[in-house]
Formats: sequence, structure tokens, C-alpha cells
Amino acid sequence: MRTFSMMVALIAVFGLSACNTMQGFGKDLQSGGEAIQKQAQ
Repeated sequence: MRTFSMMVALIAVFGLSACNTMQGFGKDLQSGGEAIQKQAQ
């Protein structure tokens, strides 16, 4: 039971960190797109 609890906790931590990383990547990509739009105008 203890091993199962530890595995669930590790999966939750890695899942949350991956989600946060993807959110940051999305913001970087969005700001890059906005810069391209400004140059096009």
C-alpha cells in the first residue's frame, strides 16, 4: 500500500510539472506569434 501511495504522489508531481511546462511553452509561442503579427502590419 505504501508503494502505491508513493507512485501516485510521484505521478501527480510529474503531471503537474509537465502541465506547467506546457503552459509556459504556450505563452512563449503566443508572444512569438504576436511579434510576427506586429511586423506584418
